[in-house]
Amino acid sequence: MHKLETLPTDDKPRAYAELEASLRALLSGESDLVACAANTAALLYWSLPGLNWAGFYLVEPRSGDLVVGPFQGKPACVRIPMGKGVCGTAAAQRETVVVADVHAFPGHIACDSASNSEVVVPILDGDRLIGVLDLDSPLPGRFDEADARGLEALVKVFVEATREPPGTGSRRPREPQHGTGRLR
Repeated sequence: MHKLETLPTDDKPRAYAELEASLRALLSGESDLVACAANTAALLYWSLPGLNWAGFYLVEPRSGDLVVGPFQGKPACVRIPMGKGVCGTAAAQRETVVVADVHAFPGHIACDSASNSEVVVPILDGDRLIGVLDLDSPLPGRFDEADARGLEALVKVFVEATREPPGTGSRRPREPQHGTGRLR
């Protein structure tokens, strides 16, 4: 069982350092992408104040779209085209995007009308884009550069955890071969 600790609210770098240690412990020994994403989303949602959504959009290999993955919060948009909205922009640019007012963001996709600010961190394993980590808040200006840097560190922990340990074989779902519908 994992115990959630109260994070310091006056020192974001310290709070994210504590979250990083907590996430490492939580994901230790598990490399399944869905399991790690589910626990990461839950940890963030229940640990960081002022959130109304925390979760993942994962790249769907056939279309290249971002498809909703594990999350905490209200039901979400299912599919986001690359380059569209905050999530698609962060994925296409492969850079963290912090938005103080989502209503002023060109092309914003409103999955929850209560969201007013957002931060999206691309999830990269080398050059391969896995997806994005997306956090929304009903509070305008909720996220800043300290949040961006802290979340980027947490994404690195997530990527490390989901890599296969040498010699253990793949624990991720395999992609279907084109035209056969069968797994390789």
